[in-house]
Amino acid sequence: MSVAPLRLGLAGLGTVGIGVVKIVQAHADLVAARAGRPVVITAVSARDRTKNRDADLSGYAWETDPVALAKRPDIDVFVEVMGGHEGPAKLATEAALAAGKHVVTANKALLAHHGQTLAEAAEAANLALRFEAAVAGGIPVIKALTEGLAGNRMKRVMGVMNGSCNYILTRMQAENLPYETVFEEARQLGYLEADPNLDVGGIDAGHKLSLLAAIAFGTRVTFDAVELEGIGNVSIDDIRLAEDMGYRIKLLGVAQMTGRGLEQRMTPCLVPADSPLGQLQGGTNMVVLEGDSVGQIVLRGPGAGMGPTASAVMADVIDIARGFRLPTFGQPASTLSAAQPARAATPAPYYLRMTLLDKPGALAKIATCLGDAGVSIDQMRQYGHQGANAPVLIVTHKAAPDDVAHAMTRFAATGVLVGQPVAIRIEEV
Repeated sequence: MSVAPLRLGLAGLGTVGIGVVKIVQAHADLVAARAGRPVVITAVSARDRTKNRDADLSGYAWETDPVALAKRPDIDVFVEVMGGHEGPAKLATEAALAAGKHVVTANKALLAHHGQTLAEAAEAANLALRFEAAVAGGIPVIKALTEGLAGNRMKRVMGVMNGSCNYILTRMQAENLPYETVFEEARQLGYLEADPNLDVGGIDAGHKLSLLAAIAFGTRVTFDAVELEGIGNVSIDDIRLAEDMGYRIKLLGVAQMTGRGLEQRMTPCLVPADSPLGQLQGGTNMVVLEGDSVGQIVLRGPGAGMGPTASAVMADVIDIARGFRLPTFGQPASTLSAAQPARAATPAPYYLRMTLLDKPGALAKIATCLGDAGVSIDQMRQYGHQGANAPVLIVTHKAAPDDVAHAMTRFAATGVLVGQPVAIRIEEV
C-alpha cells in the first residue's frame, strides 16, 4: 500500500489504551484494507513507563506529558483514553486541535462538560472530533444516530448505559441479595470506578445520556440539566415486589423533547419484565432509539471493557483514515440550539410502596389522597401483616409526576403511614 500511514498518538495506557494497541498490532493488514491506508501508532503517553502492561510498546516514542504528545509533528490523530473532564485530558485535547490534529476520545465526562467548545474548535479547523467509545462501549450508537437515523426526527432516546449498575440490580434480583452486599461484591471485582458514585450515583450514565440527547435533538450538551438519581436507595423489597407485579428495576436514562423543553433524566425506573430492557442482564448495555420514520431501534451489547471500547475507538480512527468527516454532534456545532431544560412532566404509571397501620379505613385514606391529586389506581396489593403494620403496593394509571408528588406529601397527614413511602416511575417500552 503506497499511501502514507495514518499516525496515532495514544494518550492513556490503561485497559482501553492497551486494547487499542492490541488491535493495531494484531489486525494491521485488516485495518489497512478497510481504511485504505496503514494505521500505525507513533507515540504514546502515560505516567509510569515501567509498569507491565502486557503489550509490546518498544517501537513507540514515549511522552510523559500528554500535551507534548498532542503537539508532536509525527502524529495525525490524538487518541485520548485517559479520562477526566479537567486537567491533562482537557489540556491535551485542546492542544491537539490547536496543533491541527484530529481527535478520537473515549472520554464522556470531557464532552459532557466541554463538548460544545471542543466541537466548535474542531469544526473551525476542519478537524474530526469523534467519540463513539464514550457512549455504551462497543455499541455503535453514535453512528446509528448521526448516520443511519439521520433522516429521522427523533422522538425519544432511552436505555441502560452503565453496566456496573445493571450488574448490581440484576444480581440483587437473581440472588435476593441486599444492595450493600452486591455493591461490595462489584467493588471487589473491579466493576466500579475509583469513585463509585460515578457509577451508582448515575453520573457516568448521565454523561452518556447528555451526549445522545445533543445528537438526537440538535441541542447543545447540557449535562447540568440531567435529573440524576442513583441506585443506592433501591431496596431488595422493591426489586422483589416489582418482580411480583411483572416489572424489573433498571437505572434508566430517558431523553425526549417536549413542548416545555428537553427532558433528560437518569433515574431508577420500572420496566416490563418481558421487555428487551427488562430482560437485560449483567453488565450489558442497551440503547433504544425512537424516530418518527423508523419507529423503534434496539441496540444491545457490551458497554465497557478492553475489547469493546477499543473496537469503538478504532471505528472512529478508520473513518478518519478513510477521509470521512462529520460534525461532532451530527450537525455543525454552530447550529445546535440551546435547549430549554424541562423537568420530567410526561405522565407515566407509578409504582408506590408503603407500610400502613393495620386499622380500619387506612387504605381508604391513601386512596383519597391519590384521588384528590388526580391519580387513579390501576392495581393494588396488600401483603402479609408485619405485626400491627400492613405493607401495601399500588400501581397507578398514567399520572403527572407533580400529581404523584402532591399525593405523596398528603400521605403524611393521614396518620396511617409507617415510615417513608417509595415512588418509582414505570417507563413504557
